[in-house]
Amino acid sequence: MRIVRFEDGGRALYGCVEGEEVRLLDGSPFDRPLPGRVVGPLGAVRLLAPCEPTKVVAVGLNYKSHALEMGLPLPPEPILFLKPSTSVIGPLADVVYPAMAGRVDYEAELAVVIGRRAKMVAPEDAPAYILGYTCGNDVTARDLQKKDGQWTRSKGFDTFCPLGPWIVTDLENPNDVNLFCRVNGELRQSGNTSDLVFNAFELVSFISQIMTLQPGDVVMTGTPAGISPVSRGDTIEVEIEGIGILRNRVV
Repeated sequence: MRIVRFEDGGRALYGCVEGEEVRLLDGSPFDRPLPGRVVGPLGAVRLLAPCEPTKVVAVGLNYKSHALEMGLPLPPEPILFLKPSTSVIGPLADVVYPAMAGRVDYEAELAVVIGRRAKMVAPEDAPAYILGYTCGNDVTARDLQKKDGQWTRSKGFDTFCPLGPWIVTDLENPNDVNLFCRVNGELRQSGNTSDLVFNAFELVSFISQIMTLQPGDVVMTGTPAGISPVSRGDTIEVEIEGIGILRNRVV
């Protein structure tokens, strides 16, 4: 199932995509809902971020290729940081380039959407706590990250966490999918989640030992090599095999 969240008469509703149509979901996406009435064609529906996380838990240096390009050793444990819920935007929404930033980078990532309350979860049990997967972009003010020595400001600006276009609930193997990033159509990143230092299930387990993950929370799994800056007016596309394309413009 491809779960979407969309705007309808000023309300945010959940639906699912069947073919080229959006159907309303009868019930919460976290309670095994059934498809309801047809809302309209996919191209005519304004999609929002596919979930409303209480928190976005992100991971630094979690691709071997990215650690190599940064000249840093592989971490012995996941390096965690939080992105605020106010940083979340949906597909086709604008990423706002902050006035105080001198360099803003994209970071294409596989995003894990939690399906039920998760606390002290074993890695082998993690799939049962995951609703599905979506495309994510951990937008980062790189100069501020270096200046501050920690990551809250550089990664926490409003609009710095695009997610979408939908949640795929039946991704065959999240630990072996290709992901790409394009800027104005030019390929900038190309990686595979098999290069993760800690895979999706290990991350959910590790994070759940520290903080309770709630339904709708998001775990960003890290970015592969190929980071570089964007400019105002650029269009960023994050594509993940088996999910789709998340597209946002920088303004």
